[in-house]
Amino acid sequence: MTSRWSAGAVAVAAGLLVSACSATAMSGAQTTAVSRIDAPRPAIIPAPASLTTATSGVYLLASGASIVVPAGDEDAKKAADHIADLIQRTRGLTLTVREGDARPGDVTFARSQDAEDAYGLSVTSDGARVTAGSFGGFLYGGVSLWQLATQTTEGPAPIAALTIQDAPRFGWRGVMLDSARHYQSVEFIKQFIDWMSLHKLNRFHWHLTDDQAWRMEIKQYPRLTEVGGWRVDAGAGPRADIDPATGKPRLTGGVYTQDQMRDVVAYAAARNITVVPEIDLPGHASAAVHAYPQLGVTDVPGTAVGAVPGDWGIYVTLFNTSDETFRFLENVLDETMAIFPGRFIHLGGDEAVKDEWKKSPAVQARMRELGITDENTMQIWFMTQLSIYLKAHGREMIGWDEILEGGQVPDSTVMSWRGVDGAVQAARLGHDTILAPAPMMYLNNIQSPNDGSPGRGDLVTMQGVYDFNPTPDGMTEEQSRHVIGVQANLWVEHLRTEESVVYMFYPRIAALSELAWTPAAGRNWQDFVTRLTPQFARYDRLGIGYARNALDQTKLPPPPQGQRRYDHQMRSCNNSVPLNVFDDAAGPDGVRATFSMDLFNPCWMYDAADLTSGGQMQISVGQVPFNWQILHDIDNVKVRKPA
Repeated sequence: MTSRWSAGAVAVAAGLLVSACSATAMSGAQTTAVSRIDAPRPAIIPAPASLTTATSGVYLLASGASIVVPAGDEDAKKAADHIADLIQRTRGLTLTVREGDARPGDVTFARSQDAEDAYGLSVTSDGARVTAGSFGGFLYGGVSLWQLATQTTEGPAPIAALTIQDAPRFGWRGVMLDSARHYQSVEFIKQFIDWMSLHKLNRFHWHLTDDQAWRMEIKQYPRLTEVGGWRVDAGAGPRADIDPATGKPRLTGGVYTQDQMRDVVAYAAARNITVVPEIDLPGHASAAVHAYPQLGVTDVPGTAVGAVPGDWGIYVTLFNTSDETFRFLENVLDETMAIFPGRFIHLGGDEAVKDEWKKSPAVQARMRELGITDENTMQIWFMTQLSIYLKAHGREMIGWDEILEGGQVPDSTVMSWRGVDGAVQAARLGHDTILAPAPMMYLNNIQSPNDGSPGRGDLVTMQGVYDFNPTPDGMTEEQSRHVIGVQANLWVEHLRTEESVVYMFYPRIAALSELAWTPAAGRNWQDFVTRLTPQFARYDRLGIGYARNALDQTKLPPPPQGQRRYDHQMRSCNNSVPLNVFDDAAGPDGVRATFSMDLFNPCWMYDAADLTSGGQMQISVGQVPFNWQILHDIDNVKVRKPA
């Protein structure tokens, strides 16, 4: 007799112990009697498509067991080696990987006809068996086994007898990390990729260029990184930090060499993750144009980029449209494709303000030559030339949803970030599309009403991520087939440290993984919450500094009278563009304060203030640099001068 649990079926508690019944488990030559009540109810994230538990039988995974792989099967062996190492590091059990015949108590990997990344996992009192038809399937089957083994922490791991048949909902299960606004070390990137693989995520979108930095080494154009990879951050604090070696403000930044990027690509591939680089075009070009001024719109006065900017926001700087600039971009793409072997190259296309193109005699002459009458259509032409170049080299372009403005870029995939409308439009036009919309897939937004961390102030809760619908209303069944996946993005303007990056991603990345993997009908928020308890314990074991307030739904009560109140506990006058931002400079203890503010109207209301009698109020203030480039919206900012 079996008990069938479809993905998302409501569980009573994550650690609920299954009904008692004795079983015998063997590991190598050792035989141990195990009570069924010792095996926790399975708690896997993302939830499998199908999980059936038996009413009896417990497998005891213990040191000395083997993971037995088919002779000569490199996919199985690589996955088994990885899982054995993971179990040893996080559960303290030592398993060997070998070919040959399995013994009672062993784990067996066997080749099957399962689709890409799909797998089967069966557990009996005699052992466990993972079946798959691909490296990804073997890896993910092993990850599910690892999750079952880590529901307990000491001694051999009891695992209830069960059968899993699992496959992903989407082929693109992605995360984007912005390494342009703030640099992260290669060691951190690798660690981040490790953690992605444990959530069955398989696309690492690496944002490598922007106004504030060009991070990727291009050997033909060394100034891109020698000059474009470094800047002075905004604010009085960084400007006052003088480097004794130069007598000038200290530069901050970093560069990824081609060898380092190849190393990251190989490291990710060993975890079934494809790295997708992004080179942002034709806007977000300030760092590149500062390094090579001839790439910019040089025939318009005042367009020179005097330094790599430290301010955030949107700049008017664009690449020009000359043949020489296209040769530069093609050369950059040649070196990029030699480093990143995946199918897709992301070329941005977002937030390209056309002021410079409108004023440029050279760009306007080119538009007349092409018969183009508006600048949005000119951007479509610009992106199309690069899409054609990529296709000729066996690759495909991805762009943000602005590549649908003014026409279509052929042979391109659209990543929808301005809500879901871009995805709907792309699918109707026959383009594949990836859902990565703000605000719900923007994990630089705070995740709790009690969150004082830096980031955008629009609340994106864990449940909001979990409940997001990646096949929007308005799509036909045929159009929904163009949705190839879902992705969460992390922009790091306000996240200076690697610790803050981890804090903002985790634990919401667990909700993303289930959204991207588990069939829609199989997702259930309450069941997911019960599975978070052992997931958080795994995070602790892995050293993941996740946000422990991520499940808070309401604000904590204000502190008692006479105690401190902070800006995030008060009401914003407008709350039009809420941000949590760092103080300009660290205090004497090295710690930066975080301020909650509205970019357009830095004004707060203290509604709870008792004004019925005399009293004293003391206000502590800090300085936040006005370092947002907001272009035409500058007139909407309210600035109050002291009386």
